[in-house]
Amino acid sequence: MPRYIVTGNYTASAMQAMVANPSDRESAVRAIVEAVGGKLESFHLTTGDTDFLVHVTANNTTDLIAGLMATGASGAVCNLKTVQAFTSEEFVAMQRKAGEVAKSFKAP
Repeated sequence: MPRYIVTGNYTASAMQAMVANPSDRESAVRAIVEAVGGKLESFHLTTGDTDFLVHVTANNTTDLIAGLMATGASGAVCNLKTVQAFTSEEFVAMQRKAGEVAKSFKAP
């Protein structure tokens, strides 16, 4: 199953709500990930440019984006960024494939 890393920020209204009524945001993230058929691998609150980092596996990008759209539409988060992640084993396979493809390429 493809792996993705999602980062983002909480909006001011979401932070106001969390201050007034603290809640487990990891369980909320898990629920949306599972609703699109994915699995939450890890959830971290972060410092710096983003407020959180989520590592998920999902059946495909379409399902993941649907979950992110629903989350963004809630108004609780913003600046969502998503990258697909690969294992070292997958990267070695990509390198091998690139070596084979390179044989077919002729530079100008």
